[in-house]
Amino acid sequence: MAKATPATRALDKAGVAYELHAYDYDPDAPRVGLQAAESLGVAPDQVLKTLMTLVDGKPVCAVLASDQEVAMKKLAAAVGGKSAQMMKPADAERITGYRVGGVSPFGQKRQVPTVVDQAALAHAKVFVNGGQRGLQALLSPADLVAALPAKVASLT
Repeated sequence: MAKATPATRALDKAGVAYELHAYDYDPDAPRVGLQAAESLGVAPDQVLKTLMTLVDGKPVCAVLASDQEVAMKKLAAAVGGKSAQMMKPADAERITGYRVGGVSPFGQKRQVPTVVDQAALAHAKVFVNGGQRGLQALLSPADLVAALPAKVASLT
């Protein structure tokens, strides 16, 4: 497994302190984020999933706990939009440069507006995808928000 990904290079460039954690990725898991949390032995709300969405037809990245569902109206409102929907997987892969299951909010091919769920800030450290399937980066949520840069809003 490669330890240098576009995500880790972006974190390094931003001067963010993080630790990489590899786990056995299960492509058949019904919910990849929950499987990652179980494999890492941490609570599901400490592992954040990265969702690529469309708000009023424009790409937006949403980052929230793996055991939560994004409230599309709240996401749209957070970026000044009216409606939101999930992006098609093929479009998410094209825009981010990552394969679904390995999408990180860091190091995407095209920087898009990002919103982090405010509940993530309750943790001292959170996991986000490290840029490939089976790789998570552990970092402070404050660094996550500052390095992207991201908006913080209630998304659930």
